[in-house]
Amino acid sequence: MTIDLAALPQDFLWGTATSAYQIEGAVAEDGRSPSIWDTFSHTPGKIAGDDHGDTACDHYHRWPEDIGLMRELGANAYRLSLSWPRVVPGGDGPPNLKGLDFYDRLIDGLLAAGITPSVTLYHWDLPQVLQDRGGWPERDTAEHFAAYAAVVAERLGDRVAHWATLNEPLCSAWIGHLEGTMAPGLTDLTAAVRASYHLLLGHGLAVQAIRAAVPRAAIGIVNNLSTVHPASDRPEDLAAAARMDGHTNRWWLDPVHGRGFPSDMREVYGVELPEREGDLATIAAPLDWLGLNYYFPAWVSDDPDGPAPHARSVRRSGVPRTGMDWEVDPSGIETLLLRLTDEYGARRLYVTENGSAYPDVVRPDGTVDDPERQAYLSGHLAACASAARKGAPLAGYFAWSLLDNFEWAYGYDKRFGLVHVDYRTQARTIKGTGRHYADIIRRHREGVAKAA
Repeated sequence: MTIDLAALPQDFLWGTATSAYQIEGAVAEDGRSPSIWDTFSHTPGKIAGDDHGDTACDHYHRWPEDIGLMRELGANAYRLSLSWPRVVPGGDGPPNLKGLDFYDRLIDGLLAAGITPSVTLYHWDLPQVLQDRGGWPERDTAEHFAAYAAVVAERLGDRVAHWATLNEPLCSAWIGHLEGTMAPGLTDLTAAVRASYHLLLGHGLAVQAIRAAVPRAAIGIVNNLSTVHPASDRPEDLAAAARMDGHTNRWWLDPVHGRGFPSDMREVYGVELPEREGDLATIAAPLDWLGLNYYFPAWVSDDPDGPAPHARSVRRSGVPRTGMDWEVDPSGIETLLLRLTDEYGARRLYVTENGSAYPDVVRPDGTVDDPERQAYLSGHLAACASAARKGAPLAGYFAWSLLDNFEWAYGYDKRFGLVHVDYRTQARTIKGTGRHYADIIRRHREGVAKAA
């Protein structure tokens, strides 16, 4: 697959991404309190293999080695998330200095290695103490999130310029509160809609808090979006696709762009939003960039008796699929980048996650060859470059993930890493895809130097 590297900006960020609960471990060290994912993962039957993140990749202790891996890949950026219960164990109230000290050391280590830190404040690990008080369906949680954002920005803002408020609020609201297969494991439409509202309110309040502490910060939000296709040309399936687009994409994009919550979806959900005067303006706080997490397209048919949005996913046969059983469609990432540019007027875009899980085999010589993952990476990077050539203001790409890690409800069975992790020994091995990514980064830099 040919990648038009010349279409990408000279100062393009070539990064990797992780999240705190998936890699850090050390869940009870240095004052960290439990998160909803500690609770959920220790509930029997919720996670494949009854896995949990107690140790994960032990990044809390092995972060210098992991920064060394980033350098070996040639990455010049790293998207990490902070653990709210590590920084503010009570959910609100005084910060935990040992938790902040850990992130101080990590940020300093990244900068010393020439790697730009991109910090995400929330990647799903709500302190359990706040869940016990109602969690995201309650307005107080949004306000506590803003206070946590202020603490972090004041401590790290002298060195961190690149901030994201939320990662994939769709998963927190819909999968965590409606489908029940992610923490906190609820199946309550009213709670899910209220959670979606307060997540976006918390985003807006956090934007205000970061800007107050770091006036020159570049702030964005990260959404997981999908192209949505009807399973047939029946009017019912066309309508179902429109609803699924609202559920997956517009519900999360429209409010932060000052358009309010989509009226058609408010009707579909039939849940009164907990609105107060001024909330919509807060949610629509001006942003410096948008983050796109893309993995697969959605094909749907009408499901009038199913849960909102009354659209059922359809599995197509005869198309390539990853080890997650997700359809592979690189064109979708180009379509979405152009949609964010043309429909929402994005001024700067980052692909903040993109990657694939396949069953990896460690060879007798210790290497890991993963040609399917390499093809996935090349195909999607080619689509990104095509979008940039067509005018999308794409400024960086963060491969998911730096490391094999705790993959939420799938436990440790699914591996997305550029780097293989032996969970018994914590040994790290750069996979073939990691070497391939390093070669792409090198060729882009050589092209930039040649053009200079």
